[in-house]
Amino acid sequence: MDRLVEFLAGACACFFGNVAAKLLSEKFTRKQLVEHNELLDDRARGQVLEACDVLIVGAGFAGMYMLHLARGLGLSAAVVETASGVGGTWFWNRYPGARCDVESMQYSYSFSEELQQEWHWSERYASQPEILAYANYVAKKFDLFRDMKFNTRVTSAVFQEEESRWLVSTDQGTQYRAKWCVMATGCLSAAQTPNIPGLETFKGGIYHTGNWPHEGIILSGQNVGVIGTGSSGIQVVPELAKQAKHLYVFQRTPNFSIPARNRPMDADYENSWKKNYRERRALARSMPAGILAQFGDKSALAVSAEERRREYERRWAAGGTSFMAAYPDLLRNAEANETAAEFVREKIRQAVENPTVAEPLVPVDHPIGAKRICADTSYFETFNRANVTLVDLRANPIRDISPDGIMAGSDFYELDSLVMATGFDAITGALSKIGVVGRQGFTLKEKWRDGPKTFLGLMSAGFPNLFIVTGPGSPSVLTNVIVAIEDNVKWIADCIAHILDVNADYIEAAASAEEAWMEQVRKTAEGTLYIQAKSWYLGGNVPGKPAVFMPYVGGLPNYQKICDEVAEDGYRGFDIGTRLKRTGRKMEAQGC
Repeated sequence: MDRLVEFLAGACACFFGNVAAKLLSEKFTRKQLVEHNELLDDRARGQVLEACDVLIVGAGFAGMYMLHLARGLGLSAAVVETASGVGGTWFWNRYPGARCDVESMQYSYSFSEELQQEWHWSERYASQPEILAYANYVAKKFDLFRDMKFNTRVTSAVFQEEESRWLVSTDQGTQYRAKWCVMATGCLSAAQTPNIPGLETFKGGIYHTGNWPHEGIILSGQNVGVIGTGSSGIQVVPELAKQAKHLYVFQRTPNFSIPARNRPMDADYENSWKKNYRERRALARSMPAGILAQFGDKSALAVSAEERRREYERRWAAGGTSFMAAYPDLLRNAEANETAAEFVREKIRQAVENPTVAEPLVPVDHPIGAKRICADTSYFETFNRANVTLVDLRANPIRDISPDGIMAGSDFYELDSLVMATGFDAITGALSKIGVVGRQGFTLKEKWRDGPKTFLGLMSAGFPNLFIVTGPGSPSVLTNVIVAIEDNVKWIADCIAHILDVNADYIEAAASAEEAWMEQVRKTAEGTLYIQAKSWYLGGNVPGKPAVFMPYVGGLPNYQKICDEVAEDGYRGFDIGTRLKRTGRKMEAQGC
């Protein structure tokens, strides 16, 4: 074996240079030798191996900020992105009506005061084109593009224990060797299409709201079907109704939705934020969802019915999802929740003129807010249009799709185009598409087979130096996600700085800390009404996905306090150390 290593080392020196020869001059196991030979074979076939300190997967808001902070640490970093540009979910979600449900003045980065002051939002709730323009503006301002590789999908990430490095492979033949790998893949980035018999036979256009054609679609004069009435469906339906000859909305589950009351940005309102951005951001971070809103301090049951109705009317008129902040127990007390739910049901019945159409649109099977509550612009009123038909799939399930349309119940609906507003394989979907391999060949997919397991949503035991931004077990989708992103990314950057300071090679979540954290996530969710809905928070929209409540519902301030305390206590709950080092022929384990 020693002679074989020496021979290969000499050959590599001839063909690949001294670096490869040095790699093979040490005594590798037969498995490691084969891996290195395969790597060299790949290079000989034209694959490119690039080295960096930090490899970031995803060029959304998380990936961009991670790149910015990694540079600030003096580290080399690269971003790999499937899309042809930055923006993450806002790059793909280009469907008509796509809009954020967090106010523009808050749905933005807070790390740069200069950026906050110079960017101008045109509406109370920004549309997808404006958010994408903002993402590009940020990337240009901070010179991020030069370290980004687009149109490139990460296919695998394999941890090499001997070197404490990640080998990340892409579909373009490029491989990256990095000390740290940061998965900034996003919570809502893996579009989910239901398995409906005959879907592949449909001869018209099929479009998913989560992957909308960039060139746009002309649907005027067509019979169009929309499947799905979640957030994207509620946004796209009113816009498609304006274009289509006839629009058929196929609804399985009715949803609660609050009017957004969107409007052009008020100059005085914008200036009030810019004068006190620092203070308002700090106050927002003290609130459960990281969103500055007026929170009630009394139980919904502690006030009279008349006072409660006045408060609900006030918030309905103001618009937006802060409706749920009226009383602090709306997601903890079923009786309190019912007061808000019934108020919204009345509003739906008032908005839809035909009672026969209105009733299937009224949600009765889950507490308000237990599924993602939506913000809309004339969604329910759209069903008053003569060219819009609601198809209640609970009464008339889809039997199959044919080349010309959909058979639901005993009725056939002839269609020219079909829009799938069927959401995402949320939180874990994008990660599950990457072959992540940790210590001893253990895959992340195998580990998460019965549900995701992390410590703080940031790392998973068995996968050293692999960070996840807004991962399962963090507040993520229950918050203003940009605030959650900034806090997670800053924590990761500080953690990397600590590893550098102590001259360690790796950090890894301890299995015991991970187990305790996931139990805390579970128990916290069980104290709320969230678990009473079959939502995508629980993976309920993906057949076969384990029914595990994935976000941490204890609120952003509590979560961040825990994260900060863990760091201040020397990263309690994490194992930190150095890799096995070689001294002559003797292998010595070095500890931190």
